Amino acid sequence: MQLLIGQMIEKPIDQLTEYVSQQVIDNPALEVNPDGDSEWSDDGGEPQDIGEPQESRLDYDSDDIPVYEQNSPRQDPSDSLSFYDSLKEQMGTTQLTDRQRTIMEYLIGSLDNDGLLRKDIGTIGDEMAIYHNFDATEEEIADVLHRLQQFDPAGVGAQSLQQCLLLQVERRPRSKMRAVLRKLISNYFDDLLKNNWNRLQQSLHLSDEQKEEVRAEVRKLNPKPGAALGEVQGFSIQQVTPDFIVETTEDGQVTFSLRRGRLPALEVSEAYMETINNLSKLSTRDRESLPILRKDIDNAKMLIDALHQRQLTLTKTMTAIIRRQKRFFLDGDEGDLKPMALKDIAADTGLDISTISRVTNEKYAETQWGIFRLRYFFSDRYDNDGDEVSTRKIKSALKDIIDHEDKKHPLTDQQLEEEMRKRGFQTKRRTIVKYRVQMQIPKSSLRKQ
Repeated sequence: MQLLIGQMIEKPIDQLTEYVSQQVIDNPALEVNPDGDSEWSDDGGEPQDIGEPQESRLDYDSDDIPVYEQNSPRQDPSDSLSFYDSLKEQMGTTQLTDRQRTIMEYLIGSLDNDGLLRKDIGTIGDEMAIYHNFDATEEEIADVLHRLQQFDPAGVGAQSLQQCLLLQVERRPRSKMRAVLRKLISNYFDDLLKNNWNRLQQSLHLSDEQKEEVRAEVRKLNPKPGAALGEVQGFSIQQVTPDFIVETTEDGQVTFSLRRGRLPALEVSEAYMETINNLSKLSTRDRESLPILRKDIDNAKMLIDALHQRQLTLTKTMTAIIRRQKRFFLDGDEGDLKPMALKDIAADTGLDISTISRVTNEKYAETQWGIFRLRYFFSDRYDNDGDEVSTRKIKSALKDIIDHEDKKHPLTDQQLEEEMRKRGFQTKRRTIVKYRVQMQIPKSSLRKQ
């Protein structure tokens, strides 16, 4: 039962709908209630207001649980696949062991909006060990990542922009152009980033005509394979069906509802129950089939109960997230996101940290400021001279400084450190460099215009 609950919790609404629909087909004891009423399911209703953040563990009773609203997705998921669904579909056709499949699912869930993996393999291993109690060696993870990098679109799963472009070049038929592109990206990537084609022409010994041909081929490469898949299929990564709908009011109230989409209300077949309850009227043949009937009924009840537990778990988790990040939901300012880790939400809800990880792994929240992955609301803590702040807030301030710098005389990392201190952030130069690299912001010499 716990395994089933875990599976229900982990699935986003589109995958859950597909799974439940298949269960209805496979289990004759499971029926859809057209009226939406079921002994084991919740009806829709009005969303509930989220109060102020609590310092201690949150206690829940029936009045604390927001009820669920029937909503239609922005786009019918049957019309096109989301980026992650497409990768999961390709995973299903790849020969993998159970361990490899677990690693692959985690890697897919760790990709950013561009389809790239911004975390190193060691970090992935640490996260799986901490959050999923799953120990994988770096060699295992690297092997599975290599398999993921063979998926479509070309470039997906790359750990850097350079690798992303190289993966796409390697998919091309063997030719002189492929060799030139590989050499250009491998050996002269800095010049390529600076768009220094005169220097590239000299380094690669290209004629003017050849330079333009190579330049045209480079333009065909896609630095964001994840976004490209969405454009091709009409269902980009930012157009997934969110599980949560968060609404705010001018008077400072924040409410949310759990999207039900096309998920049907379920019930156990009355005909099956009557059969079990009237044993004396059963024939000998029917009595022989009783174990199968009971198993079907038990499975139906377990699924309905698991769906109910999913609702409660998702609600507890989102309630705790909003209470901690209420200011962001009100003003949409990324700098207002507080430091928050999975263990904080686990402590607030009384749920296991692995459960919180499952809830937040592949789910989205729709807000008036846009659609966000739940993991977006989590960030590390940084000790700012005794004052604990979110690393996201530091990055936001750093990006703002760089966005408004004199592009003819961009700030060095040392100057960025001084500007950050003026804003109250006691960040050292090495921290500035670390966050700048994480945000893919080039050094000052490459930002000069």
